[in-house]
Amino acid sequence: MIYLDNNATTATDKRVLGKMLPYFCEIYSNPSSVYKFAQSARKAVEDARASLAKLLNCEAEELIFTSGGTESNNTAIKGVAFAHQNRGKHIITSKIEHHAVLHVCEYMQELGFEVTYLDVDKYGLVDIEQLKKSLKKETILTSIMLANNEIGTLQPIKEIVKICHGNNTYVHTDAVQAVGRISVDVKDLGVDFLSLSAHKFYGPKGVGALFSRKGIKFQPLLLGGGHEKGRRSSTENVPGIVGLGEAAALALESMEEDEKRIRPLRDRLESGILKTIPEAFSNGHPSQRLYNTSNICIRYIEGEGILINLDFEGICASSGSACTSGSLDPSHVLLALGLPHDVAHGSLRFSLGKDTTALQVDKVIEVLPSIVQRLRSMSPFWQQK
Repeated sequence: MIYLDNNATTATDKRVLGKMLPYFCEIYSNPSSVYKFAQSARKAVEDARASLAKLLNCEAEELIFTSGGTESNNTAIKGVAFAHQNRGKHIITSKIEHHAVLHVCEYMQELGFEVTYLDVDKYGLVDIEQLKKSLKKETILTSIMLANNEIGTLQPIKEIVKICHGNNTYVHTDAVQAVGRISVDVKDLGVDFLSLSAHKFYGPKGVGALFSRKGIKFQPLLLGGGHEKGRRSSTENVPGIVGLGEAAALALESMEEDEKRIRPLRDRLESGILKTIPEAFSNGHPSQRLYNTSNICIRYIEGEGILINLDFEGICASSGSACTSGSLDPSHVLLALGLPHDVAHGSLRFSLGKDTTALQVDKVIEVLPSIVQRLRSMSPFWQQK
């Protein structure tokens, strides 16, 4: 199997799994209990928090463990909105956010909040001038993702923060696709809230974190036993948190080397496809993009048909976000770039990982042209061209 869908999820690193295993059956205590046995689990949770804080360059107490990116996004947006609605009920986001942000914003609109959805240019960069014009005294939060999950475009978060803070507006960034892959320094970015998920950088599924800058009030999403200092009630997922901490430590060690190895493979894959398949083009910013991500549109055929045929060859890829892979609708991200529906339907996303090899890349370049040719031979749109 050739797995090129690492933006959907990554394989849990065996070193991460090894760290997690004792906390299932041996050190299984509830870390909130007072007896000595429980303190081993508590120490493991706090060690993981310190490890993640080192990766993000923040204070450990500014990190809240969650079930993943979706919960972190929900907590940041709803939490700020509910806590500060007396000051204003206006939220700003972009049209290319993950649905874990867009659907939350739509829900807030149902509750009477106003939401502005910023446009993006053909590369997926948000319209900064539109952002400036959209800000008003009632704006309490701007939520813009750091790296897009479909096209990989990296947003100018530092500039966005500067503009928003000048308007007394908090900034949240969905950094799920970025953390563990590229350097993410919350002090340098200046964001107030940041979401991440372990399974995007070789940690386990079902665990993530929310960075919440010290001193900023928000309303917790989950109420109950007062865990995480009252910010997220629920007995801690100790094995998952330990796995997240170890994944963070490993990422800190390997990120630079991973980029040096993976970027040339991504470029080799992309250039090979574009050279051998006519009427194909890449999406996303040429340089301000995740080094592992290549999103390609192939005209006159649908991406789903290509994916099925790639699967027959043992190659795993995507036509966009994994969360919407069962949908027949074209990617909302590609439509926001200005692509017509029929072209957006023909998209492929390849996302490389630390186990991707040159031989695997060459295999894709070898088999994809014949797949495209075969599908196009059955396409009336190609025949009419």
